[in-house]
Amino acid sequence: MPGPSFDTLPLGNAHPLRAGELAHACGAEITWVIQLVEIGIIEVRGPAEGPDDWCFHSADLQRALDARRLERDFGVGLDAAALILDLEHEVRRLKALLAARGLGREI
Repeated sequence: MPGPSFDTLPLGNAHPLRAGELAHACGAEITWVIQLVEIGIIEVRGPAEGPDDWCFHSADLQRALDARRLERDFGVGLDAAALILDLEHEVRRLKALLAARGLGREI
């Protein structure tokens, strides 16, 4: 019987992705995933000696897919993608903080 597809596999702490699976889900090579980790776009979960032991969760998959989209759609390098993703995260955090204090409005 074939294994579960990425479309139906729930992600999270119970079903982490390995580096090769993450690369496949993003249409990339494992060396690209290694670069994402080195730059800090995604983070290895738990102790691991090398890429074959790395585990990632759904938030990592989303950040990797976002980095891939930035590369493809805008031609940015991974360093720039890391900066863009961090800035997007910070804007969302600040908007949520403003909204929680009743100060949020459409920007």
